[in-house]
Amino acid sequence: MSRLPLFAGLGRSTLGVLRLRGAVPWSLRYQQVRFKCEDMRGVVVGLYEQDSGKPKLTEGGDEFDRLGHGMLADLVRESGLKGELGKGRLYHNVGKEYNCLALVGLGREGAGYNHEEVIDEGMENVRVCTAVGARALQLQGCSEVHVDAMGYAEQAAEGAALAVWRYNNNRRKRNRTHIPKLELYQSSDTEGWTRGLFKAESQNLARRLCDTPANQMTPSIFAQATVDALCPCGVTVEVRSINWIEEKNLGSFLTIAKGSCEPPLLLEISYCGTAPEDKPVLLVGKGLTFHSGGLCLKPKTGMDEYRGGVSGAALVVATMRAASALSLPINLSAVLPLCENLPSGMAVRPGDVVTLLNGRTMRVMDPDVAGTVMLADPLLYGQAAFKPRLVVDAGAVARGVTSGLGGSATGVWTNNSFLWKQFQKAGGYTGDRLWRLPLWQYFKDLVTKFGTVDMCNKGRGPASSCLAAAVLHEMVPCSDWVHLDTHGTGMLAKDGVPPYLLKNRMSGRPTRTLIQFLYQLACDCPSA
Repeated sequence: MSRLPLFAGLGRSTLGVLRLRGAVPWSLRYQQVRFKCEDMRGVVVGLYEQDSGKPKLTEGGDEFDRLGHGMLADLVRESGLKGELGKGRLYHNVGKEYNCLALVGLGREGAGYNHEEVIDEGMENVRVCTAVGARALQLQGCSEVHVDAMGYAEQAAEGAALAVWRYNNNRRKRNRTHIPKLELYQSSDTEGWTRGLFKAESQNLARRLCDTPANQMTPSIFAQATVDALCPCGVTVEVRSINWIEEKNLGSFLTIAKGSCEPPLLLEISYCGTAPEDKPVLLVGKGLTFHSGGLCLKPKTGMDEYRGGVSGAALVVATMRAASALSLPINLSAVLPLCENLPSGMAVRPGDVVTLLNGRTMRVMDPDVAGTVMLADPLLYGQAAFKPRLVVDAGAVARGVTSGLGGSATGVWTNNSFLWKQFQKAGGYTGDRLWRLPLWQYFKDLVTKFGTVDMCNKGRGPASSCLAAAVLHEMVPCSDWVHLDTHGTGMLAKDGVPPYLLKNRMSGRPTRTLIQFLYQLACDCPSA
């Protein structure tokens, strides 16, 4: 039997042996180690931290210990592990069934909902623990990873599946990181495990759609990817061309799209999970496949991140796929305007005025704030076409929410406090939190009180995200409405990145929270 510390150094070996270089936490070093072993099977088990200082194995760990005739308990005593969250060790050759064992700290036993942090810490600890273990085994070369449920099979599946996923498309096949098969270890909660895999795989779909370079994810390519992802699941996708968009007079959308040579498209998506006559929830996603800022060009440093301008549309596609996979008893409709915002002789100019479907006029003072303009007419069209019970729009619309919340939470604006409570509950359950920001008359006055036009896409003052929400709310005067601004969470993950996501890669957030919200709405219960 050989033992590897999970805070090992950077020694290189094809036989699975590491040279120790100091007690550096696993989370800082383990991602840099790779092995070339084939057909390896690994297992992740958890270790609770106790006040007595003596750690305690989870039920799956106890079962592994029983099958190994007490070997795991001996290893725990020798290792010096205390059960601290995310810290652990790797062991090789601990049994005939598995080549590798990841023993990972799970934090305090009995952790639950923390009202101050607005998160279920027990569930989040399981995601962190399984993510750390699964990723370590992945980098050891395991082709199959079995994961201890640790009392929360759904969350264990989420953490592991999110952690091992990689965007590999643009790497040579021989250099791609292998994504192992995940299995549940010693638990009967296969339903929860499957549900967690569906949610994680949907978020991974959103990550892929956002992370793909803009030249490989044009509006037409995104539309094809949507058809490929949803039609096999029984979801209806209608692809509307520029001729149809012009016939429907979606002028605000075309105002942003006309700067690019790539033709704009609009997707109409429908999922029927209950009686066809029941009113649907309408989802509208901002689909800027690249957002340069138009004539108000963004700085060149970091501009590549704005391939993530499509995060709202990716979130909606992923949510529709999960709804179908989970057979949610709810009707969903979606409208996704897809285009690029680029500078050219045809691009919208600062100060241009566009007339909306409702007859009101909007001045485009800043083409960089394109989300409010391109979503205006699609929001109006969607309400007229689908007569929804609720409207939810999503996208990386304005930078202000990033300044206020960073990557901690997605900004939420709504005209219905009940809906906010449901989103708050969903965020606490999934660990992907949201936070409500004001939708006061103060902000509406700053975007509507202009002498020669009815409204302005930017408004006055520095509160850009609140002003953008106020503009969009003008499109939804009579319906329950929620606006999700994913600028701080749905694009590149930068600061405070949890172990189940990758730093400086697209996050796919808040896919699981929106899915959980729709589940609560459909089933009238607090959790999936």
